[in-house]
Amino acid sequence: MRIFRLFTGPDKQSHIEEIKFDFQPVPNGVQGPTQAAKGVYFARSEPGAFIDWHPAPRRQYVLTLSGAVEIGLGDGTFHRFGPGEGLLAEDLTGQGHTTRSVGPEPRCTMVVPLVD
Repeated sequence: MRIFRLFTGPDKQSHIEEIKFDFQPVPNGVQGPTQAAKGVYFARSEPGAFIDWHPAPRRQYVLTLSGAVEIGLGDGTFHRFGPGEGLLAEDLTGQGHTTRSVGPEPRCTMVVPLVD
């Protein structure tokens, strides 16, 4: 699984960078750091669903379970994420980003709002 951070830079624009967790050994594998969450919910959007410019509503992980999403940034770039990829949405200020469900199937996500 790959996780990317969506954040507001000093230019008040949203940017994306890949997160590299510090994994620690646990029985039967490795584990990243525990983070406090407010809960979890699942969402579905149909192909072509579009949300115009918006900042993230809160700090949250958005994990794509099926389908795909295209995130648009103010610099004109688009970043596509599919199943097994996720975003840590932290661009709480500034112009924000656009979100479009892409591909032939609905996008299903698991959203994990974080405790501030």
